This record gives sequence, structure tokens and C-alpha cells, in this order.
Amino acid sequence: MRRQSWRLPALLVGLSLVILPLALLSLGGWFGLTGPASNAAAARPTPTPDQLARGAYLARAGNCMGCHTARGDTPYAGGRAIPTPFGTVFSPNLTPDPATGLGHWSAEDFWRALHQGRSRDGRLLNPAFPYDNYTLIRREDSDALYDYLRSLAPVARPKPPDELRFPYNTQAALAVWRALFFRPGVYAPDPDRDAAWNRGAYLVQGLGHCSACHGSRNALGGHGGPTDLRGDLLQGLGWYAPSLHDPAEAGVAHWSTRELKTWLRDGRNAHASALGPMAEVVLGSTQHLSEPDLEAMARYLRELPQRERPQPARPTPEVGLREQGTKLYEQHCAACHGQRGEGVPGIYPALAGNRSVTQGEGVNLLRVILRGAFAPSTAGNPRPFGMPPFAGVLSDQELAAVASHVRNSWGNEAGELRAVDVIRLK
Repeated sequence: MRRQSWRLPALLVGLSLVILPLALLSLGGWFGLTGPASNAAAARPTPTPDQLARGAYLARAGNCMGCHTARGDTPYAGGRAIPTPFGTVFSPNLTPDPATGLGHWSAEDFWRALHQGRSRDGRLLNPAFPYDNYTLIRREDSDALYDYLRSLAPVARPKPPDELRFPYNTQAALAVWRALFFRPGVYAPDPDRDAAWNRGAYLVQGLGHCSACHGSRNALGGHGGPTDLRGDLLQGLGWYAPSLHDPAEAGVAHWSTRELKTWLRDGRNAHASALGPMAEVVLGSTQHLSEPDLEAMARYLRELPQRERPQPARPTPEVGLREQGTKLYEQHCAACHGQRGEGVPGIYPALAGNRSVTQGEGVNLLRVILRGAFAPSTAGNPRPFGMPPFAGVLSDQELAAVASHVRNSWGNEAGELRAVDVIRLK
């Protein structure tokens, strides 16, 4: 017992000896140890129309407008609430307004924010801004983004103060987080892979910041880095970002390149429709990508290593639950999705064999039944059919019953859901 009693304190001391110096290095910029920020935007050559178009394209590829635009407000003026497990963060203004935006930022300041996760004054940025992905962006792409954002009309829009709980609202906490989970470094091409694969890796890992949603996060909000695509629950959003490695969730190794490109461009294909946060990504980002970039992303995603994600234990079947669900399905769902969950090709998705229905986490199915959902409106899918919400029609017990019926019919074997699962999601 005595030997055990000193092990935990010794472990904590050892960790502090490793983490504290790294955290102090992260805080160094706050105390001016990494050099002062520029006093004003440094003079740069006037960008050409082609250079501005390139910056606009990169902003689309990174879906910058998605987070930096409040609902129904001016693009890039910030103010959108971003929920996290630690409180709400509000996105800043990216227009060149001198007082509230990037008006006084230089290209070097902007590069430091992307590459090091520091603001113009040296302050550590919250990792809700995914600089652990953006650090991989090349300097020439950072400069093109900067030039494009500087070309926008300035909008005076102060950033609302973040609503983070203590101690997550402190620079010290951010310094510790960085010491544990952040390592800056520009993307280095894999010499054993061709240019197309490397371009896809650059887009997925860096500018596209796919791991920001699809990474599996721990209690401190850290994940395994830009290549971590193991899937996780999006805390605060009520959606589950499925694993891109798991063929039972969102792995696409069995899709053809054409099918995956169609899904990224149009938001739907014969296998699936993009819903929820992914529908926003397609709407604001991937539908605008060039054919070579879609090809590159498809190449990278299709070659991800495939491994199954551990599934949660299935509850003991509840007597009468599926029978109740069968009746509710016939009453509310069969007219669109078919008596046997076959759907209508190109209109209503099939539920039989649908991975969004059968994946271990039933969150997305419950979310869609509760609040409804629409695929994005794209050039290839201009008038998407939507799912109406049933939150005001069915009770929690009835919602669980119809979801359980869908998850365990027509060959589906995914386990039941309970009313408590509905309550948790709400």
C-alpha cells in the first residue's frame, strides 16, 4: 500500500515537469517572447483578379463563411455561436474593418493565427478555431486567403464575448491544452504517394479540417490530430460525426470515386444524403470545389485504413416496443419510405441497410425524426426533399419506438433505443 501511495503524486509531478515548460512556451507570445505584432497591415502588392479568385476559392474549400457568418447576417462578419462542451464561443469578424475586424492585421499576423493559433496581440486562440488543422496550410495559401478577406467590404461588427466556464476561459488553460495536443507544422507531402493523394490529404487534413468534427475527442477536447477521423458525438450540436474509417458508419472504401465525388458535390448519391452539419459543409464548401480537388479528396478518403469502431452495448429488448413502432411507422413513415423501408430512388432515402439508421450511435436517426432534416440545395440536387419534424407529434416513448422499429426491420440489426435516449438528445 505504501508503494502504491506515492505513485500517483510522482506521476503528477512527472507530468507537470513535462507540461509546465511547454505551457510556459505557449504563453511566451502573450508576454512578448515571440516578437511583437505588427502595428498595421504591411504594404503588399495589389492582388490581381486571379489571386483574389484563388483566395475566394480557398475560403470556400475551408468553409470559412460557415463559422464566421451569423444566421442571416453579412458573410464573414462573425458573431456565430459555436457550442462546445466547455461553453459557447463566438466567431470573430473577418472583414477588414479596422476596429472590429482584420483591418490592422498584416499577412504575417494572419499567418501566425493559422499556423500558431495566436491572435495579432499574441493571445492564444481557442481551439474551436481549428488551428491544429490550419497549421498545415502553406504560406502562399494563407497569403491568398488574407488578400481575399482584405478585399471584402468592411463591416463594423464587434465579436460577442465568449461564454466559457472557468478555467476554460483562461490563457493558462489554453497553454496547457496546446502543450498536450498542438504541434505546429506545415503539411509535408508523402514521398511514397502521388500528387493527387497528397492534394487530397492536404485538403482533408488542413484546409478542410475534417478531423475538427470527425476526430474522436477526449474529456479535454483533444483528439489524435489532423489524421484522426474515428468519429465522435458533436457536443452541443446533437449530431454524431461518424467514423470515416468504419465501413459500418461512414467509411467510403467500397464507394466508387464517381459516387464519392457526386456525394461531395451534390450532397447525395445512391447510397446516402448529407444531413445536419455535413449538409452545411456541402452547401458552403465541397459543392464549389474543382473537379481535380474532388478527385483528390475522393482518392484520399477511399484509401483511409478501414477498421470498425467499438459499438455500445445493446439494451435488453423492451416488451412491446417494436410492435408499437411498427404501427407508428405504418401511420407516419411508410407513405414516403415504403412498407419495407425501400424508399423512392432519388427522392426518399431507403431505410433498409441505411448506415445512418444502423450505426451503433442512434443519435442521428433520433435527431432527424425529432427535428427533421434537409439535404443541401446544390446544382445537382436543386430541390431536395426534406424530412418533417415529429417532435411535436410523437411522445418520447413513441419516438424511441419508431426508431427501434426502423433499426431492427428489413435486415437491419442495430439494437433498440429508449425514451431516455430521446430525452438526453433533447
